[in-house]
Amino acid sequence: MTDTRVRVRSLIVFVVLSAIVIALYVGVAGLSGHSGYPLDDAWIHQTYARNWAETGQLAYVVGQPSAGSTSPLWTFLISMAYRLRIDPHIWTLLLGAICLALSAWLLSRIADRMLPQRKIIAWCVGLACLFEWHMIWAAASGMETMLFIAMALLIIERSMAGARSWSMGVFGGLMILTRPEGLVLIGLAALVLLTRSINGGPKEFLITLFAALIVIAPGALINFQASGTFFPNTFYAKQQEYAELMSSATIWLSSIASMIIAPLAGGQVLVLPGLVYWIVKRRSMLRDKSQWPHWLPLVWIGVHISVYALRLPVAYQHGRYLMPIIPIVLLYGIVGSSIALDRRSGSAKSNRWIKLLAPALIGSIAISLIAFVPIGAAAYAADVSIIDAEMVQVAHWLSANTPPDALIAAHDIGAIGYFARRPLIDLAGLISPEVIPFMRDEDRLRQLIEARHASYLVTFPDWYPHLPDALGFVPMFQGSSPFSAQHLTVYVAR
Repeated sequence: MTDTRVRVRSLIVFVVLSAIVIALYVGVAGLSGHSGYPLDDAWIHQTYARNWAETGQLAYVVGQPSAGSTSPLWTFLISMAYRLRIDPHIWTLLLGAICLALSAWLLSRIADRMLPQRKIIAWCVGLACLFEWHMIWAAASGMETMLFIAMALLIIERSMAGARSWSMGVFGGLMILTRPEGLVLIGLAALVLLTRSINGGPKEFLITLFAALIVIAPGALINFQASGTFFPNTFYAKQQEYAELMSSATIWLSSIASMIIAPLAGGQVLVLPGLVYWIVKRRSMLRDKSQWPHWLPLVWIGVHISVYALRLPVAYQHGRYLMPIIPIVLLYGIVGSSIALDRRSGSAKSNRWIKLLAPALIGSIAISLIAFVPIGAAAYAADVSIIDAEMVQVAHWLSANTPPDALIAAHDIGAIGYFARRPLIDLAGLISPEVIPFMRDEDRLRQLIEARHASYLVTFPDWYPHLPDALGFVPMFQGSSPFSAQHLTVYVAR
């Protein structure tokens, strides 16, 4: 059987398994009487995608182009459901399943390049990625997280394969259009290209960057025309919203610790010794520039963590901003563990210990990963129910009980934008960038809301504790999730 046929068959296996685990998560949520997404942000993508398909505008509110889409590529892919008149929820879940399968498949290929003589390890790495609960959660979240991970692994795999520089640039550009922080990986990959040869390296470096710039140019131009910046508003709004986490060293360090722990909650923590072992045993490879692509993933996740630690050290939503590090941890952890437990090396005495320890370690990793699948499914179901009973329920109420032209000041806007289709002032700044400089200042927000004559305020009571009274607004309707200590509330003028 040819290598191509083997690769195709393995990809098919990963696609089937991916569909099964995502169906499990969605099914568990459905049994609780809820459907949809575990994040309100997913409805933002759906709103942009629907408007793009129906009007050709990359706008959250039709007629008002905005730079609130963090992931134009993901929005475009979702918009195909509206163009083809396919159920957008099912389509989005299908995209997530494909991205999860591709991520597992690519990770297995990378493992095969690192240990070409151990095909079984490549399969183990791919399956570990596919059954890791954060990955399933992300694939079923309606967000671009798994697409970003798949693009990252594609760039890493192509870098190890010595792919052409222009293709690396194209993939890098697509990754940036998936999430802006893709700049980090494609920049590092371009630097690796400098080491290929004395004469050809600089040329390949420039070709890579030029190709990436060509790909991202349309998205950057749309952002610039809408808001005067090349990055989406989210890039700035999130940093401003959570700036208080940087207010003191104690809070900052605590936030960083929580941020790093969140994506490691699961069976992947057991492979951390293997990752450390790989680094220690392979550190001599740093002297050989041809081996630098093997270090690219580790350097990338180090920089990725550092960027978020410095700009956005948050751990909410199961640490979704650091979920891209999970496949890399699994890759080096399992490969490193395999090398450490290789029975073909060492003394007879050590081999006896390895023979005893290897099944226990492999079994523990497998059992832990599988055990967290239902735990993750329960978390996913709870998250979906919160969004459904809070954001979606409030959005339906607004759609049924407010005039079509009613201006609503809201935080968050996802489900409201999708189901209510009302004019909005976004207090989180995603589609209202003028709010970003003072988004935590309730007095300035009051002035803006009064100046714009907004009729309604929608927020959780503890997010803006003084704003409703300052506006003279009273609560009219609330969400009803039993999992939420506070309920999303609609306020109107007395």
